[in-house]
Amino acid sequence: MSSASVLQINVSPGGLPKRPIPDGVVTPLGIAGDGHAHPQVHGGPRKAILIITSEGIEELKEQGFPMYYGALGENLTTRGLDRRSVRVGQRYRIGEILVEITKVRTPCETLNAYPGIQKAIYDQEVKAGNSASPLWGLSGFYASVLKAGAIRPGDPIQLLDETA
Repeated sequence: MSSASVLQINVSPGGLPKRPIPDGVVTPLGIAGDGHAHPQVHGGPRKAILIITSEGIEELKEQGFPMYYGALGENLTTRGLDRRSVRVGQRYRIGEILVEITKVRTPCETLNAYPGIQKAIYDQEVKAGNSASPLWGLSGFYASVLKAGAIRPGDPIQLLDETA
């Protein structure tokens, strides 16, 4: 875990895909410049940032999905973060910012742009909160922002504590 870092920062005016930016300013509502096509479903203080591991994206590519960083709508693509160890309630320092994992992302209809992806990233075990599911974390994790600041690719990701 000590080698986990931000690989890519992604934003869009709303919807998929999100495109890389060289650095970002993180506020309590997410990364400046990032929009949500369906604000009644996405965004807000408890879903300010979506985090997905690059390793999970690579797994999906190996299954034949046309994946790339930002394709699943994530704001932060990470490297070295074990998706199977991420839990709701954990707090992470990412560069200057501090975030708390608030929920596992439930796939939405927008992901139907990749036929079959929903079943490949989310199942009943994940829905029930079972981290033993082989799909745990493939859909990503939402986080709230506890401390705003700047963020850059290469910033280290450090688990601070678990509150849940």
